[in-house]
Amino acid sequence: MARKASYTCQSCGNITTQWAGKCGACGEWNSIHEESAEPIAVSGQKLSKRNRRSGVKLETFDGDEQIIDRYDTGFKELNLVTGGGLVPGSAVLVGGDPGIGKSTLLTQLAAKLASNEKRVLYFTGEEATAQVRLRASRLGVKEAQVDLAAETNLEAIIATMNEGDAPALCIIDSIQTLWTETVDAAPGTVTQLRATTHTLIRQAKKSDVCLIIVGHVTKDGAIAGPKVIEHMVDTVLYFEGERGVPFRILRAQKNRFGPTDEIGVFEMSDTGLAEVTNPSELFLSNRETQGPGMSVFAGIEGTRPVLVEIQALVAPSPFGTPRRAVIGWDAGRLSMLLAVLEARCGIVLGTQDVYLNIAGGIKIKEPAADLAAAAALISAFKNQPLSPDSVFFGEVSLSGSIRRVSNADGRLAETEKIGFKTCYLPENNTKKRDVTIKCQPISHLSDIIDLLS
Repeated sequence: MARKASYTCQSCGNITTQWAGKCGACGEWNSIHEESAEPIAVSGQKLSKRNRRSGVKLETFDGDEQIIDRYDTGFKELNLVTGGGLVPGSAVLVGGDPGIGKSTLLTQLAAKLASNEKRVLYFTGEEATAQVRLRASRLGVKEAQVDLAAETNLEAIIATMNEGDAPALCIIDSIQTLWTETVDAAPGTVTQLRATTHTLIRQAKKSDVCLIIVGHVTKDGAIAGPKVIEHMVDTVLYFEGERGVPFRILRAQKNRFGPTDEIGVFEMSDTGLAEVTNPSELFLSNRETQGPGMSVFAGIEGTRPVLVEIQALVAPSPFGTPRRAVIGWDAGRLSMLLAVLEARCGIVLGTQDVYLNIAGGIKIKEPAADLAAAAALISAFKNQPLSPDSVFFGEVSLSGSIRRVSNADGRLAETEKIGFKTCYLPENNTKKRDVTIKCQPISHLSDIIDLLS
């Protein structure tokens, strides 16, 4: 049957029957392109032999449990993020900003697995093989027996995977460069992304190969292409970091074989990525002399406690509309906190420029950082430093009261290990604990103001 033309948004994957300048689903401009729609089976068409089969065999929850074998990546941090190592037959999607270190991490990973007598395939679609070899030489892994090819045709990649011994790991860098002959669309379009990803995942699960796919990200930090790609894979990892800062955070957004929101911390150097076994000491190692506007937050990233420094600056605004700038934290959360400080505590910041920064390039998402951020803002506004041996954690409500947070024991243990003396925390989190650190309960945000009086 003849194929009908359809129009697909390259940002969100929404399909329409006619072209428009603006996508009605995501609001993106100039993202709709014409693509050939795949033929759809007409009503009443004869079913295939597979569809005429009887029902499938059903099982119950109390069946035998299968122990998942994993490949040791050679990185303790990467093993932590993935839940213990790479699972054969799984599909992993890795995203991150350009130049953040995705290819560097995968080159080191491929070399470590190859050194353990595992066959590793590395397909690059954005670089020549000479460029990859140059990177391997710079990282000191040039002698690793990694099978390398610069190829973007999906059928050629599948044929290579079926040749010789089955590989343990197959790396695709990146999925936006692949194309298949069965789809009449340009590489990187939604139709090509969906088709190539589905075929690769099916081949990986059939051959019991661990598949790692590199994905580009949009200007908003999300992986480019339809969201269905993230649903298809087993694990989604984001590589985060700020330019000019050597720290890199590998965060698990989705993991069918381990915990989500787990992080691994790396440090970028001339010789590649090095693991950071104690992130708290790293993020606090370059602390300046405790001055106004600085506080330490005891946070939880995944299953591990991490101490980070929050920096705030409050200055009179020369313009009618004060500026609000935040790095590493939710801007909406900052606006809410400023409103609570003004309405409940009498701290008037409506005529002040406010800047908030999470030191070290890490991004904080949990609301437990409210108390530490408020302490830094109050300290900056009053131009009085907080105690250098104190840490903070707690969620601030709209009434100004401090709500309890989870995993207080882990936060306190990490605080004590680093050497801090006092922890300001919600009153509901101050039950008897086996720690020597002083726990100072905070019931309302105005209690922080009393500390600086």
